[in-house]
Amino acid sequence: MDHHSPLRSQGTQGRLSVQDADTIAAIATAAGRGGIGVIRLSGSNALQIAKTLCHRRTLTPRHAHFARFYDAEGVVLDHGLVLAFPGPNSFTGEDVVELQAHGAPIVLEQLLKQLFRLGARQARAGEFSERAYLNRRIDLTQAEAIADLIAAQSEAQARAAVRALEGQFGDQVRTLQQDLERLRVHIEAAIDFPEEEIDFLADPVLVQQTEHLQKSIARMLDDARRGQRLRDGLHVVLIGRPNAGKSSLLNALAGKPRAIVTDLAGTTRDTLIEDLDLDGASITLVDTAGIRDSQDPIEQEGIRRARAEFARADLALILVAPGDESELAHLLAEAPAGIHILILRTKLDLGPPVPIDAEAAEQIAISAQSGENIPVLRRRLTQLAGLGEGSDGTRSARIRHVQALEAVAEHLDVAHARLTYDRAGELAAEELRRAQQALSSITGDYLADDLLGAIFSSFCIGK
Repeated sequence: MDHHSPLRSQGTQGRLSVQDADTIAAIATAAGRGGIGVIRLSGSNALQIAKTLCHRRTLTPRHAHFARFYDAEGVVLDHGLVLAFPGPNSFTGEDVVELQAHGAPIVLEQLLKQLFRLGARQARAGEFSERAYLNRRIDLTQAEAIADLIAAQSEAQARAAVRALEGQFGDQVRTLQQDLERLRVHIEAAIDFPEEEIDFLADPVLVQQTEHLQKSIARMLDDARRGQRLRDGLHVVLIGRPNAGKSSLLNALAGKPRAIVTDLAGTTRDTLIEDLDLDGASITLVDTAGIRDSQDPIEQEGIRRARAEFARADLALILVAPGDESELAHLLAEAPAGIHILILRTKLDLGPPVPIDAEAAEQIAISAQSGENIPVLRRRLTQLAGLGEGSDGTRSARIRHVQALEAVAEHLDVAHARLTYDRAGELAAEELRRAQQALSSITGDYLADDLLGAIFSSFCIGK
């Protein structure tokens, strides 16, 4: 056995496979003092190492054996259970063994040392899931869902990760891959027979199929964005003039007096960050200094930081107090491209707000003082964070999934234009090929090795 053999690339569609890989071991779970600790082995020598550790000649597949675990001198280290899962019918696709021992850290440490003496090595972070992916037991979306499930901090996040783990996202991607492939075949067949009198590229079915794919990708992209917000949380910034009610709103949503509130303009000089759990939705709320012209260097720095938060937020709550209606246009002009904006008409307890013309943005009138419409705002925030109506089927997604689907949408838009206006079949087929490649990166059928390493390096040891 080569203890240092790497995971080698086969060079087939960017996929990797395991060849002559060494046996790895890691603590998968440890229930603490007096509990159960589980050590997992995977690799070509996993069964032999486990037999040597237990002084057993055979291990019946998927059968729990009571055993003693011995060190190199034959001294018993612990008593426990041994379960063998021969490949390819195992999680990693290789021979896998689970050792269930007592959970005392010193016991697990001694067992790991003996396993290393017998030829195993410490698993890298995420290597069990990586091997499952490399051996085609799971696709990349399922591997990432494992990490998302472990990192879930709410029931909603856990449910979304389980849906992705079940393979629904990957199945949807592969269905679209097949649809793209059929469209490419149709177009390339038309290119290959130019001598025919019939102009196959003029067939309206080609345009209709392209438009169907565009709609399918648009729906998938909406789902992925919702799943990504649910997984990563929604970054929300409060923007407005001094005394617009930003700090009062933060306190109302947090349910406690986190920010100092006074009648003096410019009280908030720095950003104040509060992590909220709104009915299972993870939201990072950032209070900022009021935006205005100021000669005070400290206030100027606070305003600079407010604009920086504005630029990187997922959602901006622009607060407009009575009398500040004329300033809304200036605040909207500073909004970065692509950011979602929700206009909040504050201090509703002082009277109904003056109508303003802002058709491009949604508006809610609230009062942080009386609490009026705060529940309405909370529900809207949970919806924007990936929960609420229509979110029952939300699957966890990552920013790379969103970016890949955005690339697919762009390629389909160009392909549609080539077919509709130019009848340029070669160019349309090339855009469809690029769309297929972008889709393949989601499931890992086509993925650069360095990106693959970055994905699995974020996993925890034992997974």
